[in-house]
Amino acid sequence: MAAVTSLSFSALTQSSFPSARNLGSNSDGLRFRTSFSLHYGGFRSSSSSPRLVVHCMSSSSSELPTVADTKLNFLKAYKRPIPSVYNSVLQELIVQQHLMRYKRTYRYDPVFALGFVTVYDQLMDGYPSDEDKDAIFKAYVNALKEDPEQYRNDAKKLEEWARAQSSSSLIEFPSKEGEVEGILKDIAERAGGKGSFSYSRFFAVGLFRILELANATEPTVLEKYLLSVCFQTVVCSLKH
Repeated sequence: MAAVTSLSFSALTQSSFPSARNLGSNSDGLRFRTSFSLHYGGFRSSSSSPRLVVHCMSSSSSELPTVADTKLNFLKAYKRPIPSVYNSVLQELIVQQHLMRYKRTYRYDPVFALGFVTVYDQLMDGYPSDEDKDAIFKAYVNALKEDPEQYRNDAKKLEEWARAQSSSSLIEFPSKEGEVEGILKDIAERAGGKGSFSYSRFFAVGLFRILELANATEPTVLEKYLLSVCFQTVVCSLKH
């Protein structure tokens, strides 16, 4: 556990997702496959990382949409031109999320949703039209055959809950009753081997977003919180 407790928590509570607008000033930033990392205060995972494993599914390939299908669904749902600096990022991101979405062990959960919403909103910061930004979000999530309203509602629910927490109440959620507490306990059980659980970068972002909103800055809180929610899964990833 030394690897966790020695992390600088000041880094963990800072968002370092660049917006697509800022990425536009650096062409290297758009090379998602080789250099862009979703990086949220101490959590870093590049798309080129060998830890991103795509599991084969038992279903026949004809029953599953391909990456091309998902991208086509997005283009059909949102037909207006998207500035190239944003479109390049979105096209790479949707490929990565398609692979997460159709892993054998994937199961939607609100923490994952919070993580994705956090990433999306920061990447699209500065988009010319808020209305279009919302329409793109809906087209993107629908292309993955998921519910954009559920993503937004669940993210908002977790944000509101986290803002009402303190460092002590945050790590005491296993002993409490409530909607969000129930969500976190369900995730903890699945991560502990009692159900389907798929660790991802968006899930990690969601975890750290909750910490940030709760102003939980003590390293001991980080350790207890991670162990309570997802046991060794996140801890092992942080060590690398």
